Amino acid sequence: MARGRKLDEYRRKRDLKRSGEPAGGRGKGATDRFVIQRHEASRLHYDLRLQVGDVLVSWAVPKGPSLDPRDKRLAVQTEDHPLDYLVFEGRIPAGEYGAGTMIVWDTGTYENVTAKRGRPIAMADAVEHGHVSFRLEGEKLSGGFALSRMGEGRNWLLIKKDDEGADRRRKPAKTQLASVLTGRTNRDLA
Repeated sequence: MARGRKLDEYRRKRDLKRSGEPAGGRGKGATDRFVIQRHEASRLHYDLRLQVGDVLVSWAVPKGPSLDPRDKRLAVQTEDHPLDYLVFEGRIPAGEYGAGTMIVWDTGTYENVTAKRGRPIAMADAVEHGHVSFRLEGEKLSGGFALSRMGEGRNWLLIKKDDEGADRRRKPAKTQLASVLTGRTNRDLA
């Protein structure tokens, strides 16, 4: 997509004045940041967003991320979001796209570790080609993860790597429900 047009789909789907969501600035800021938002919309899901250049490339993860490497989580790629979404929490009003409450469930930095034949692959190229490997350094999640596209559509799989951040017993998406920024829950915003 042409530079400067990456957020067209995001803006087309929303009435930003009514929804209260960020319109998107022009600055880049620090690089390689991520956010996972707990979004109670028509169905509860978690939105995983990785900064790639001047946007957040985004996936909706219905069951939330898992720390168990045996779990394969569906991750549906959605439209790119503005960098301002790194700190967005709030209540999107009924009748608006994505209506419901959203909190910053986890945030931090990530490292792109995608490689092919031992050579690093740029994050934008990795997303384009349908396979991304990265390490998260967040407040709730850490360690390696991979996203792999299934076929030519928007469906991907999110898988935790079997490393020091793996934990087959811990279920943060079920037990840690508060925002890492404000301590609020989705219920607090309802």
